[in-house]
Amino acid sequence: MDEADRPTTEHQRPDGVDDATVEALGKLSEALEVIEDARGHLYGFHRLTGTADLALGEAVDLLRDSGHAELADRISTELVGRNVIEGRWTFQIMEEYDDGYYATFKRLEALARDELVGGRRHLFEAEMKEDRRTHGRRHHEAVPHDGGEQSP
Repeated sequence: MDEADRPTTEHQRPDGVDDATVEALGKLSEALEVIEDARGHLYGFHRLTGTADLALGEAVDLLRDSGHAELADRISTELVGRNVIEGRWTFQIMEEYDDGYYATFKRLEALARDELVGGRRHLFEAEMKEDRRTHGRRHHEAVPHDGGEQSP
């Protein structure tokens, strides 16, 4: 194979690493990607809940301005600024998630890569790319040849 048409060292399996290890790290990486997506949804929940609370405050003002002070007071007292979970607004949920589960997941995924393949990322995917691409064909190159970080 042409040296210029090979993945960079960072995307090549280190000597002595077996298929099962690469597969396991690929599955761990896949799980992390799902956690990243879940985290994004959690941040979306945080943003949507905050936006709703601000709109709710505006609704309370409009109800009050239109002569419905008693209903406005009830909504304001019972719902505006209410905790979404006992003792917590969404920012507190986010902080606990980020500092606990998410940080632990990221730390252990990196530890596994560090211990098993010298920290290399996406080896499973890089090998899949090598297997699936048409070597020597335009738009099937191993790495970009645009002077970017992954150029040979």
